[in-house]
Amino acid sequence: MGPLETRITDDMRAALKAGERERVSTLRMAIAALKNEKVAGKEARELTEADELKVLTSEVSKRKDSAEAYTAGNRPELAAKELAEAELLQAYLPARLTEAEVDALVARAVADAAAASGERPTMKQMGQVIKAVNAEAAGRADGASVAAKVRAALA
Repeated sequence: MGPLETRITDDMRAALKAGERERVSTLRMAIAALKNEKVAGKEARELTEADELKVLTSEVSKRKDSAEAYTAGNRPELAAKELAEAELLQAYLPARLTEAEVDALVARAVADAAAASGERPTMKQMGQVIKAVNAEAAGRADGASVAAKVRAALA
C-alpha cells in the first residue's frame, strides 16, 4: 500500500467511526479506484506515489465532469454532491500550480527545446514541450491549460 492509499484508508476508518456516511462513501470509491489500478494489466503491481496521484486526479476530474453533466441536465442536487466529492478528494492532491508557475514551466521547456535543437521550437515540437511541462508539473496543472499555454508560446 502506498503512502496516499494508507492515508485515505486511515481517514476512511476515522470517518466510519464518526458516522460520516458521505465521506466514507467517497473515500471507499477512491480506495477502489486505487486497487483497480493496481490490478490493471497483466500482473498486479504496487503503485508509485505518482501513480496514486494520477488515479486521484482522474477521480477528481470524473466528479467535475459529472457535476457539469448534472448541471446541464438540471439536477443541481446531484451536481452539488459530485462537487463535494471532488473537493474532498482534491484535499489529498498536492497544491495546484499558479498561472505564473505554469507560465515559467512553459518558458523553461520552450527554452530547453530551443537549446536542444539549436533553433526556436515550432508547432511540430509542441508534443515534446507539453510532455516536458507535464513531467515537471506532475499532475499539479491542468493538461488543457498547459497545452493552450504551450500553443501560445510556440505561435
